[in-house]
Amino acid sequence: MNHATSGNSKARLLASALLAGSFLVAPAAAHAAAHSATNREAQLEDRLERLEAEMAQLRADLVQARQQQAETQATAQQAIASATARSEEAAAKVAALESKPQADGFRSGDTTIKLGGYIKMIASTSRFSEGEVATNSLGRDFYLPQAIPTGSGPSQRVEDFTAKQSRFWLNLATDVGGHSVKGLVEVDFQTAPGTQGSQRTTNGYNLALRRAWMQVGRLTIGQDWSTFQYTGALPESTDFVGTTEGTVFVRQPLVRYSAPVGKGLALHASIEEPESGTATLGSPALTENGDDRIPDFAARLAWTGKAGEASLAGLVRQVRVASAGTAADTMGWGVSVGGKLWLNRNKSSDLRALVTYGHNASRYIGLNFAPDAVYDPATNDLANVNVLAAMVAARIAIAPNVRINLMGSYQDVDYAKSLPLDSIASFNKRAWSGAANVFYSPVKNIDLGLEYRHGERKLVNGNDGALDRVEFAAKYSF
Repeated sequence: MNHATSGNSKARLLASALLAGSFLVAPAAAHAAAHSATNREAQLEDRLERLEAEMAQLRADLVQARQQQAETQATAQQAIASATARSEEAAAKVAALESKPQADGFRSGDTTIKLGGYIKMIASTSRFSEGEVATNSLGRDFYLPQAIPTGSGPSQRVEDFTAKQSRFWLNLATDVGGHSVKGLVEVDFQTAPGTQGSQRTTNGYNLALRRAWMQVGRLTIGQDWSTFQYTGALPESTDFVGTTEGTVFVRQPLVRYSAPVGKGLALHASIEEPESGTATLGSPALTENGDDRIPDFAARLAWTGKAGEASLAGLVRQVRVASAGTAADTMGWGVSVGGKLWLNRNKSSDLRALVTYGHNASRYIGLNFAPDAVYDPATNDLANVNVLAAMVAARIAIAPNVRINLMGSYQDVDYAKSLPLDSIASFNKRAWSGAANVFYSPVKNIDLGLEYRHGERKLVNGNDGALDRVEFAAKYSF
């Protein structure tokens, strides 16, 4: 065998070996390749499963979130609706409370207490034709005819400012066994004669009792307007009284029984404090004697109807003086008729009047313009004094918050004929006055008034004097 043949044989043998090896290796490689592909698919499937699981969880979370959001919105809407309902209910309750009349006063145990009154300031300019009235006296504070100077003195003009007519009261009501016991306490600063300061510095004035009474059923016990007085006749005025000389005006302790006796008709009967204001022959000064032994007896029939009011009052009393072991007394009596006539349906305008005749009963009329009686020491007798007094006033509303008041009053005194004229020459004989005012109420509870008044006083001897006064008043009632 030659060399070339040998070489070819080796080559074929190597090729055969390589081919055989390749046949042996190819299945393993294919198997390896297949196994590798299977692993990747498994990994992909696992990742897909995890991804699908995550997507499913996300979907579930999204659904749950949407459900929670829906529930939250429903809860919020329910809460809003509930809050709105509560708010509307609260608003309705507040509106109901606001529309419901509020109870006055406050409670202390079983007692209801109400505070009321007014604050009043007066500024006046007065001209006295026959001289000046002392400063800080009653004649400067309000119209008091017996304080008008008479004679032939020089005229004087004075100005006064005061707030002492301001007034406060307490109304009391206590439930006792199903019944109401009522009470009233009323004070002002006008009544007290003394002062705690001066007009130059503090203008301090003493608090003084006006009325204080308790009422159980039909019985009134305490200090109040006299039963002989018809308070409905008092006109609206910047002045303290208004028609002083023609008015019955007394506050005092009393025991009064009141009862209805017919439709709109009531009877008031009382036992009242006795006191005598007498003058001594030759001196007009009045004396409070304090010697009375019998109380004053008063009764009044009061009628109220659609057309107005009416009053008929009577008085019986004793006038008594005692001095140095001697005493004198006489009887007194009085009758008073008054009324009020409404001029329109809402009762904002009216006409009112009062006529009074008194026999030894002057302390009840015109703030004791005349004496109850005149004591004669020489004979130890009390001489009679008779008075006739009258007043009339009209209240006319010219707008819902504006009204005009016109008023006039008069008193004439008749002394016993047995009294010597020269001994009673300086005693009061007659007084009259007329006034007109306008009141304006810009807001509720505030009244502003401007008034002009002319008054005259005359003595038994013919001496007289006059007063002209312009007065402004501002009042806040509460």
